[in-house]
Amino acid sequence: MEKFGKSQSVKRVEDMRLVTGHGRYVDDIAPKDALHAYFLRSPVAHGEIVALDLDDAREMPGVHLIVTVDDLIAAGVKIGLGTTVVKNRDGSRGAKPERPILARGRVRHVGEAIAMIVADTLIAAKDAAEVIGLEIDDLPVHIDLAVGGDAIHPEAPENRAFDFGLGDEDAVKAAIDSAAHVVMAEVFDNRIIVNSMEPRGCFAEVTDGRLHLAFGGQGVWGLKDDLAKHFGLDKSKIRVTNPDVGGGFGMKGMRYPEYFVVAHAARVLGRPVRWMSDRTEAMLSDNAGRDLTTTARLAFDENHKIVAYHLDTVANMGAYNSAFAQPIQTELFAKVMMGTYDVQTAYMRCVGVFTNTTPVDAYRGAGRPEAIFVLERMMDEASRQLGVDPWALREKNFIAPDQFPYTSVTGVTYDVGEFAKVLNRAAQEADRDGFAARKAATEANGKLRGQGLCYYIESILGDTEETTKVEFVDGGALIYVGTQSNGQGHETVYAQFLADQTGIPADQITVVQGDSDQIAKGGGTGGSRSVTVQNTATLATVDVMINAFSVFLADNQGVDASAVSFDDERFRIAGSNLTPTMLEVVDLARDAGRDDLLAHTATIDLENRSFPNGAHVAEVEIDPATGVVTVDRYTVVDDFGNLMNPMLAEGQVHGGVAQGIGQALTEQVVFDEDGQLLTATFMDYGMPRADNMPMIAFSTEPTPSLNNPMGMKGCGEAGTVGALAAISNAVIDALWGLGVRHVEMPFTPHRIWQTIEAAKNNSEAA
Repeated sequence: MEKFGKSQSVKRVEDMRLVTGHGRYVDDIAPKDALHAYFLRSPVAHGEIVALDLDDAREMPGVHLIVTVDDLIAAGVKIGLGTTVVKNRDGSRGAKPERPILARGRVRHVGEAIAMIVADTLIAAKDAAEVIGLEIDDLPVHIDLAVGGDAIHPEAPENRAFDFGLGDEDAVKAAIDSAAHVVMAEVFDNRIIVNSMEPRGCFAEVTDGRLHLAFGGQGVWGLKDDLAKHFGLDKSKIRVTNPDVGGGFGMKGMRYPEYFVVAHAARVLGRPVRWMSDRTEAMLSDNAGRDLTTTARLAFDENHKIVAYHLDTVANMGAYNSAFAQPIQTELFAKVMMGTYDVQTAYMRCVGVFTNTTPVDAYRGAGRPEAIFVLERMMDEASRQLGVDPWALREKNFIAPDQFPYTSVTGVTYDVGEFAKVLNRAAQEADRDGFAARKAATEANGKLRGQGLCYYIESILGDTEETTKVEFVDGGALIYVGTQSNGQGHETVYAQFLADQTGIPADQITVVQGDSDQIAKGGGTGGSRSVTVQNTATLATVDVMINAFSVFLADNQGVDASAVSFDDERFRIAGSNLTPTMLEVVDLARDAGRDDLLAHTATIDLENRSFPNGAHVAEVEIDPATGVVTVDRYTVVDDFGNLMNPMLAEGQVHGGVAQGIGQALTEQVVFDEDGQLLTATFMDYGMPRADNMPMIAFSTEPTPSLNNPMGMKGCGEAGTVGALAAISNAVIDALWGLGVRHVEMPFTPHRIWQTIEAAKNNSEAA
């Protein structure tokens, strides 16, 4: 097999296994004798549990165990799930009500788990759930995205989860009051359901006194730590694994109640227990994404330079704080609040609200798509109100290359950036000059055409520390990594990078991931961190290997260690024609009994993050007769720094854009006034389809990062960060000539048709 080359587009080696049905997901690998778990979930959004009669259910055929919160408490299990809260404007901390593993006395959203039934078969468990005597006294339901109403939690009066602020509000107010131009708009970011291809699931077993939990997730170490805390176990008594995982997108990065209850049942019964959610169950219980409304003010001087930015956001937390929900719309949002623009006067306030809905947490981008969506919608709104070109307005306000390193108004230091260069490349790739002709041709066919631009920047997040271990075995090497593939192609890119650095053929390298027994610590996957952080750790591990093998070779050949060098493929010894490969040196070490040279490890900490950025240009056609929005052209020019595998990076952009287009055109979670989820099946929830997707033109205009040795920048979430505003701006552009000034996502045919008809009626009335 040909050696992978640096920055070479190499096909993913795992794809043949996955697309031919040979993937091994959690439901594939559960022990054959595992019992089946099923969760009884709340049918109402808010109420007191007044009766939970389990007697008949316990007598049902095949039932082994029914678990309630009282059973967990009696077993000494810690009930409250952990969360992260933010600091309020007054210096206090955000509300931190208990989120019980199973409902304790009260239910707070439809789908909240109340009890778990364990039986020989899934059908038997479901049958037993049917005869449970559950009575709930309804309580007032709060689903409005606003502070107020009867409190869902006593710890959160008026359902206020937090009241976060960042920046100098007085200075911003003064700048806005004295500005030559002020643009204001309200921007709604609709709630979505993640809908990973593989729903959540797990199994647990106890082997030789150790608890093993396998689940579909984005890393194993956080859950291992939590299992130890909740069960009072020493970490050495716990093993957590991730097999193949069919999509995560942030949603699977959290610790959910089901995992702990399944683990408890396996410990009680001494039998393996498995659980896999069905699609509606996932829609009712998976963390949702987005769901916030922002009132924004953008102020300009007489030369159209931005002088101030003010945001006032209300964000839905759902019924409970999920793991990272509070920081997402506050601290993470703030990372890129001012985007790529040179503005040092800005203020954001964000109020979190508890509602009787499914909890909300990370979804591809986690706070950064939300921030860029608002900002880039405002830049387009400003360009229209100011009567200036939207591309020129952005370029006028960009941070200039000579201003780097640049510390933003929210305290984030960008290392490098050439935003105008990327924007100009995007204009060429998108054939901006030809847009007028395309628009005229579309209008000649009785349709509308609009072009939308979004310039985004992303802050790579997640754990800054990572470890790589390389172990040599007969026939090649194993590379142990602390991240977890959810479909990104890690098995390819990690082997590719190690091959590039060592000369070991890539087909002789096996990537080992997702096993807390195999590698002591890892940061998991999230925040577009994986390739940048993991490969930096691999680079450090390769240095350890080269140094160790150089010393060994020097001793073996009777020369000084300084005489030995390595050129990424072979060791070379000054004054000798000996040029062994790394695997040949490994064989020499093995023959010499040097087992200490067969495994090498290094841990790194990337204190400074990288900042991928780029321009998305969307063109849409709208049929006024039907309201159907078609994304006709889509162009992306990204600055991802140096790329390891351009084809994999492009694939990540395609996936991110698809999720952004889905939210923009079709996806929205809908609850009725009683908190019932009306979009709980694929018949009701508008998943994007193939015919919603355009061909995507992808190019890169790299400015290597200074914050890691390879000059890389993450790419996993960038597509989604740029897509929302690009599509929204294109739709508004298409409708602007009709007098339409505002439309909210998703741009469904019915909503767009109604908007067009209303605009026609207003025009006729005028």
